[in-house]
Amino acid sequence: MGIMEKMRLDGKAIFVTGGARGIGMNYAKAVAEAGADVAIVDMDFAAAEQTAARLAAETGRTFIAIECDVTDPESVEAMMETFLAKFGKLDAAFCNAGICNNVPAEEMSYECWKKVIDVNLNGIFLTDQAAGRQMLRQGYGSIINTASMSAHIVNVPQPQCHYNASKAGVIQLTKSLAIEWATRGVRVNSISPGYIGTDLTLNSPTLIPLIEKWNEMAPLHRLGKPEELQAIAVYLAGDASPFTTGADFAIDGAFTCF
Repeated sequence: MGIMEKMRLDGKAIFVTGGARGIGMNYAKAVAEAGADVAIVDMDFAAAEQTAARLAAETGRTFIAIECDVTDPESVEAMMETFLAKFGKLDAAFCNAGICNNVPAEEMSYECWKKVIDVNLNGIFLTDQAAGRQMLRQGYGSIINTASMSAHIVNVPQPQCHYNASKAGVIQLTKSLAIEWATRGVRVNSISPGYIGTDLTLNSPTLIPLIEKWNEMAPLHRLGKPEELQAIAVYLAGDASPFTTGADFAIDGAFTCF
């Protein structure tokens, strides 16, 4: 099988949490264009339905929308039941849901800290666990977690210690699960995006003033484009990466090189 054939995802069934918009939506579009059928998993069910319908029309692949709160074990289990009832198997899982806000550490409430950790780290664990259980039963599968360059560096000037800590935890969780499941057919990797120009970022009153500063600091002097994460997503989801597990891929325009 040639490399281009290995990059195809025909016949594969994949879910993407936080898939209604932003980076998750771009992961979903990429794997669908490579031939996969996809579940858009999101707390915002209306947005998930809209994204699923639009991507189905654009790609010609099967899309479904599933509502899920990744911080709730029962909701995650129900999501998996719905997914398997539709597709019967799980080839790859993009555990991508996450949140961030900017609050100085000395002013941060414990509730604010807990919310970010709950979504960004506990939510990744719960969806990894649910996906892993199914993949272990099958004897194969690929889990891809969304970490961040914030796991490697401290972002400035915005204060976000809770986010940085949560994303560092995602990378160590990824490595730990990769080792536990290495001989049982389940691969676990993470993607660490840099500053990406999603619609949310480009239209956020909080972030717009920071973009000029980020671009000044960045080696490429620009934000990344969401579609620039798509190739690594397709690579990790399919048969082109059987020896790739326990790795973190920083797609950040060299931002973390210094």
